[in-house]
Amino acid sequence: MKMLMFDTSGFEYKTHSKTLDDVEDIEECETITDPVVIFLHVEAEDEDRKNKVLKKSYNNLKWYLNKIGKDRIVLHSFAHLATSKSSPEFASLLISELKDKLVSRGYNVSVTPFGYFSQFSINVNGESLAKVFKDF
Repeated sequence: MKMLMFDTSGFEYKTHSKTLDDVEDIEECETITDPVVIFLHVEAEDEDRKNKVLKKSYNNLKWYLNKIGKDRIVLHSFAHLATSKSSPEFASLLISELKDKLVSRGYNVSVTPFGYFSQFSINVNGESLAKVFKDF
């Protein structure tokens, strides 16, 4: 998995077009104030190590959120951080399980619609810790 984490003052997205035929039709637009925005890329090899990837992604997010003092998160599937990609079904499942784990521990989590290209606007803060990349 690859994670690109941003400390932001705001994130806005609007669904643009479907990338998967089997997802339901959604027109959604949301503005989220002061979140951490996580671009997630689930790789093919993650399918054989799901529990390890889930644990590592949760621990990395917990570390990052503690460092910057936030509890509001946006998870955004972004399959452009590597050439290896998991199946869409697995990526969707892993992101859903990560969300559930974060919510059960008190974090406020939003997930952008899976299987869609979205138009988005992101206001990333300037500190060096506002932009962190993790690969595991």
